[in-house]
Amino acid sequence: MGLLNVGARALMANQVALQTAGNNIANVNTPGYSRQTVALQTVQGQFSGAGYIGQGVDVRTILRNQSELLTRQAAAAGSVSAGDTVRAQRLSQLQEIFSGGPTGLGAAINDMMNAFSDVVAAPTDLSARTLVLTRMDETASRMRTSADRINEIQYTVTEELKNSANTVNSLAKQMAAINEQIARATGNGQTPNDLLDQREQVIREINQYVQTTQIPADDGTIGLFVGGSQPLVLGTTATEVAVGDSGTFPSSGQVNSGQVKLLFTRPGSPKIELDENMLGGGSISGLLRFNNTDLAEGRNLLGRMALAIGTTLNYQQTLGLTLDGVAGKPLFATTPSVPGLTLGTAVGSISFTNSASFSPTEFAASDYEVRFDADGVGGQVVRLSDGETTSFTNIANLASKPIDGLTFQFTNTTAVTANERVLFKPFSTAASDMKALVYSPRDLAAANPVNAAMGTANSGTLQLAELKTTGAHWNTTGNPPVFVDPPKIISNGVVGDITLGSPTIPSQIKLTYDQAQRGFIISGTNERPLDVPPTDTYVAGTTVVPYTSGQAIRLNGWSITLKGTPKDGDIVTVGDAKLDGDYYTRNAGNATALMNLRDVKMFDESTLSDGYASAMAQVGTRTQSALFASDLSKSIAVNLENDRTAVSGVNLDEEAAKLLQYQQAYQASAKMLQIAQSVFDTLIQNLGR
Repeated sequence: MGLLNVGARALMANQVALQTAGNNIANVNTPGYSRQTVALQTVQGQFSGAGYIGQGVDVRTILRNQSELLTRQAAAAGSVSAGDTVRAQRLSQLQEIFSGGPTGLGAAINDMMNAFSDVVAAPTDLSARTLVLTRMDETASRMRTSADRINEIQYTVTEELKNSANTVNSLAKQMAAINEQIARATGNGQTPNDLLDQREQVIREINQYVQTTQIPADDGTIGLFVGGSQPLVLGTTATEVAVGDSGTFPSSGQVNSGQVKLLFTRPGSPKIELDENMLGGGSISGLLRFNNTDLAEGRNLLGRMALAIGTTLNYQQTLGLTLDGVAGKPLFATTPSVPGLTLGTAVGSISFTNSASFSPTEFAASDYEVRFDADGVGGQVVRLSDGETTSFTNIANLASKPIDGLTFQFTNTTAVTANERVLFKPFSTAASDMKALVYSPRDLAAANPVNAAMGTANSGTLQLAELKTTGAHWNTTGNPPVFVDPPKIISNGVVGDITLGSPTIPSQIKLTYDQAQRGFIISGTNERPLDVPPTDTYVAGTTVVPYTSGQAIRLNGWSITLKGTPKDGDIVTVGDAKLDGDYYTRNAGNATALMNLRDVKMFDESTLSDGYASAMAQVGTRTQSALFASDLSKSIAVNLENDRTAVSGVNLDEEAAKLLQYQQAYQASAKMLQIAQSVFDTLIQNLGR
């Protein structure tokens, strides 16, 4: 009977081994399956006088081949790769909006600015004027189209985030159910390998959306935590997540903060917001980073261009005269103002007007946060793009200090809510709101409202190089503008402020050259030239204003640039252009000023005409960086997954060899039973005689 028992045990053990190898082969393509191995053990031998006689073999357990360390590392690396990949894909879509070529927005801006050259050459040519207006309408249209495409991308990102959150909730419920099954199965003393594989596969799938931390429990279950400490799955309980607007800056009417968070809600607990910096990896983190940072920057770059170009051209247009001799009207409809978003009592806004504090050349493509202190009086303005801060002592003090060309105004006259935060998005809708307003070629203000003439008795080589209106005047109490002229005049360490307004156009202003003092004496107006600081003594008709060939003399909201060498007594007369009949219709001084705006440094030291190239470079650099990060994290994830599958994966060649091995062992075990049966039959026959 001993031989029979040994053979029977061997037959059963090898049958289990064959079945396990077959199961491995069957699941070679099953996601998450871990290779299984039969663990055999010798049956305790039976003692006899001659020693211990072997009793055969038993199956101790079915081992699951896997490395806990590699499994977790592969899941974490896969999570980071998923986040980097989806962000790079979305940035590539954003980069397409800021593309170059003849159909790009940059080409439309350059075509618009260059079209002024035809008006400068022929001010009365209606076809040249029509071309300028057509280019303006095309620029505004491309601005709106680009803004619409950004909005479309944001919509698809938001929908993908919502779908991802729903998927995470479904997977979390699956894991909670598997945890319950594992807890029950673990009580029999053996590990439920297939359930463990299913749970690890679910964890890997969850990590594709949001990176998790796994903590095992004594009952065999695993707790999943997101954001470092928030339990997504705890034992057999799953917590739902959602995606929504930040509660700090809720949407108000048509104004949206644009800040999306992963909302974590546990029964009986307040809602917790998790941002991309807390989540680590996963596609949700990548999409949040793209939406809250990359897309916001792209929208701000586009909006800054639209607002700066629109307001700057509008301002210069209003300083000129149309063919009908009236002041020009704005060329573009632009965003008039933006309100702040807050949960507190503060009511603030940024108004975009041609005030002295409004400076388009200082714009930074960023959102801003006003953070009040605990006393609700003072605080800081934070530029969110780089964290640059500007402190203020109270609301009045804040309104008196332009920041990046913007003025933050609050209607509150006293303290606001303690530690209140107010979000401002000055450029979020600028491109969407941009529209061309002038369609009649006669309404293009190409002429200067002032005219200049050299004295008929001049004996020097003095020539008029440029005459343009700027609207810049001295203002000892106002704030500096930065449309065309420098915002401040510095002389001997003394700084004076300039304000913007309409040019003062008297009937005649005379500039008479004083050769002894190498400058002009200005008569016909009592206004101080901008080149003479308000602290210096100035007497109209007496004080000499220094002259340098090619350097502008600025006065009464206009500037004149002269070249050459004048003689003593040479005269330049400046006056109302309309007093000289219809000569102003053939004047293109303001058209020249409009055209020259293309060379004004407008966007981070880039000129107006090169501003789009600068924006395209910023988005392109961000995209290339994201693609590099995606390739790197993908390479790391693939290597770690290969290391994991080297331990857990099924090798068909190895399993085929095992099949042959166990088949031979099984046949030998069967032969052992056959021999035992023959011995037993011989014994019975002999005993029966």
